[in-house]
Amino acid sequence: MKIVAVTACATGVAHTFMAKRAIEDAAKERGHEVKVETQGATGIEDELTRKDLREADILIIASDVKLARTERFEGIRKVNIPVAAAIKNAGSLIKKIEEKLKEE
Repeated sequence: MKIVAVTACATGVAHTFMAKRAIEDAAKERGHEVKVETQGATGIEDELTRKDLREADILIIASDVKLARTERFEGIRKVNIPVAAAIKNAGSLIKKIEEKLKEE
């Protein structure tokens, strides 16, 4: 499965990058491709391209704030969660996504 994600927290520092790492680690541990864009204090980093979004099976939005450039995400299957949920439960989130996609 190809997973893309966007992470962003209120201050755009620690939790943004902790969520990125948690999603990356959980996805890779389960054998999936993953790319995570961060929207933090320094702006957008590792920006998801049109190709990334087109090829993705799922977009995970782990955010506690309004994201920039959300029009890119229209028409894409997505899951919205708080940043803390990504940090604490990324593994179970990925497993739930796998199960849901198998059912479809």
